[in-house]
Amino acid sequence: MAAGTFRKISAASARSHTRKPKAKAKTSSKFSATLPGIFKNILLVAFVGLIAIAYQKIRPPSPKTCGSADGPPITAPRIQLRDGRYLAYKEYGVPKDIAKHKIIFVHGFDGCRHSVFPLIASLSQDFIESKGIYIVSFDRPGYGESDPHPARTAKSLAYDIEELGDQLGLGSKFYVVGFSMGGQVVWGVLKYIPHRLKGAALLAPVVNYWWPSFPANLSQEAYKLQPLQDQWALRIGHHLPWLTYWWNTQKLFPPSSAIIRSPVVFSKPDLELLQAMSASGAVDELELAVPRQQGEYESLHRDINVGFGKWEFDPTEIQNPFPDDEGSVHLWHGESDLLVPASLQRYVASKLPWIQYHEVPDSGHLFIFAPGNADSIFQALIY
Repeated sequence: MAAGTFRKISAASARSHTRKPKAKAKTSSKFSATLPGIFKNILLVAFVGLIAIAYQKIRPPSPKTCGSADGPPITAPRIQLRDGRYLAYKEYGVPKDIAKHKIIFVHGFDGCRHSVFPLIASLSQDFIESKGIYIVSFDRPGYGESDPHPARTAKSLAYDIEELGDQLGLGSKFYVVGFSMGGQVVWGVLKYIPHRLKGAALLAPVVNYWWPSFPANLSQEAYKLQPLQDQWALRIGHHLPWLTYWWNTQKLFPPSSAIIRSPVVFSKPDLELLQAMSASGAVDELELAVPRQQGEYESLHRDINVGFGKWEFDPTEIQNPFPDDEGSVHLWHGESDLLVPASLQRYVASKLPWIQYHEVPDSGHLFIFAPGNADSIFQALIY
């Protein structure tokens, strides 16, 4: 009886039975739909995290400015520039009040105000005194005890030099001598303040391979003579300057050889000269310790970005600052220089016939410190 009984089901009951599976399907579908959203959020968070990590890696640290709470102490005399920055300097030679020839020296890459010491040491004292030579060497912005200048350019540095001369009372005209990267700085001086010059000397000046006047084959040939790690460091500085700090501090690839002070950039004459200078005590230990004390970014890395970046002018188009021969400009270079190939200097000199070009045979980048060369350089400049 019970087995054969037919049970009547109401319409409402039937609807409730038929809806239950649909409700389950809808819940499952809703959960599945939320999964892509969750994954998107996870990916977004991961991406933002990676960006933050990358930013921390490429973002240079703040400089340890001299005189600040966490910075080195101030030990050198300094002048304050119009924009509030300070430049540290050191004086050599006869007192400027009796000097006949007042010279501003511009140090090179990884140098400082002490970098002129080996050059002074190789000058004969009789020559300094008889000719009345006064030399002031200063820390370029970010180096030594001079304040960093994040907006530094070839133009701004030329005006820093002019203001240094004015505040030290060097008169309406003075000489400017620059070595290596400091020699490159002299191009800006010739461009922007030629009226302040009695004469100028560029000693083994660093060359920007991207100056537009260079024939492509000439600049590329010279560029490829550089160690591969330096080719990359300079390429980064020119095309991606915001990556210069990261490139020269990361551990995956070798950084600039000049930054790690590798001897690979020096020729045989340079290495022999360095050994002799070290043995004689002509190398000032302060020169090795002081340059980077505020940090490498606003000194070394900024040098790369400015020196090999995009310039406002082409040095081969500079006009003669002494059309009436009231002064002279000299470019000195070592024949065997590996750091800056002489072929590029010869080309620059050929485009600027008013420059007196001196190529020193059997010499490298450091030829200015060899015995006798300093006297020749300064004699040619002040006569």
